[in-house]
Amino acid sequence: MQWKLFANLAETVGDRNVTVDVEDGATVGDALDALLAAHPTLEDDVLDEDGDLYDHIQLLHNGTNPFAEGDGLETPVAADDELALFPPVSGG
Repeated sequence: MQWKLFANLAETVGDRNVTVDVEDGATVGDALDALLAAHPTLEDDVLDEDGDLYDHIQLLHNGTNPFAEGDGLETPVAADDELALFPPVSGG
């Protein structure tokens, strides 16, 4: 499973592309857990004190928002899916 990380999240990990292994029948949440297990320094950037994804972090599953068009973190994933994490972006 491939994760794409952007801005400070990619800087924290040292790479924009991260591959994680997940079991058959895995969900977006399982893939996020695998990413954070492999790169625990990301946890403070993406999870709040309750262990939930910060509201300002955007997560995409194959280019769509699983919270708007799926079952959120319970959305099933396949090995060839792409997931992405975006921090807030500003500028002009």
